[in-house]
Amino acid sequence: MSNPIPKILEWLHKLASDENGSPSSKRVIGILSSLSLIFVLLYSSIHEIKPLNDTIVNAVALLAFGCLGLSSVDKFTAIKKQIKEATSNKTEEAAENTTN
Repeated sequence: MSNPIPKILEWLHKLASDENGSPSSKRVIGILSSLSLIFVLLYSSIHEIKPLNDTIVNAVALLAFGCLGLSSVDKFTAIKKQIKEATSNKTEEAAENTTN
């Protein structure tokens, strides 16, 4: 049976990387804040204690959703930039072909 650890590590690397393959701090912070929020809420539910201050819970939730939302916006703006570059290259090639 093959070792699943390299596959898991590769999946985690892809999860924390942006479109270019470089690490994205927004994704890492968003994922860590989401996991910490889930842990605190599950722990407080199991032990029947009140979670920390509601303001802290809301701040961590906003941080997580904000970071993950911003990384999504970055992804879509990068796609729009790639489309714009591809169409501008085609128009430049067409202009060169007509002049030759």
